[in-house]
Amino acid sequence: MKAFFSLKSTIRTLFVAVMALATASCGFHLRGNYMLPDDIAKLSLTSFDQYGQLTRQVESQFKLHGVESVPPSETVPNLHLISESLGERTLSLYQNSRAAEYELTYVVSYNIVVPEKGSQTYSTKVNRTFLDNPLTALAKSVERDMIEDEMRQQASRQIMRQLARLTAVFNKLEEEELEAMLEDNSDKSANTTVTTEALEDTQAGNALFADETNPSNTAE
Repeated sequence: MKAFFSLKSTIRTLFVAVMALATASCGFHLRGNYMLPDDIAKLSLTSFDQYGQLTRQVESQFKLHGVESVPPSETVPNLHLISESLGERTLSLYQNSRAAEYELTYVVSYNIVVPEKGSQTYSTKVNRTFLDNPLTALAKSVERDMIEDEMRQQASRQIMRQLARLTAVFNKLEEEELEAMLEDNSDKSANTTVTTEALEDTQAGNALFADETNPSNTAE
């Protein structure tokens, strides 16, 4: 029985080792809860508000997932936070027609640049509901601030998930560009006719036409 469990443990260890090697060979490493590509092991972060709460949340996600934050450079991938916005719409009303429940919508736009691969712009959106109780004005204000902080946290996690899909996105773009290039070259080849003629053939043809047009060369 002990031998059976020992064999089972050995097989499990080998399986984990093989999976780890396969993952490493694909250019991905497990960082936190995401398989992030090695291309962004080092990443610079710029923002519309370098000291804002959203920027701090993204920096925290970098640390959590083992991404080294470095100064901006032409050779280093960059994540740029373009903007954030917070909107609301009324979901329900009290009997006195005052808004009772809101839906909050938080939107972040950002751009990712990877040298020699390209850039992509994305936006992420988070929705939350908020109950407006007029009898607890102070508690309502604190609760709303907490909800907005949670929305920023959720948005920063969604940004990290998009970073995990980054390599697949750029690989797909490269494949599409290659296919378009091949199709373009194929169309040009189909519409182009190339004619070659040996120098000797050209000279013989010129001599033949000269004989036909010169009467002195006609046999009597």
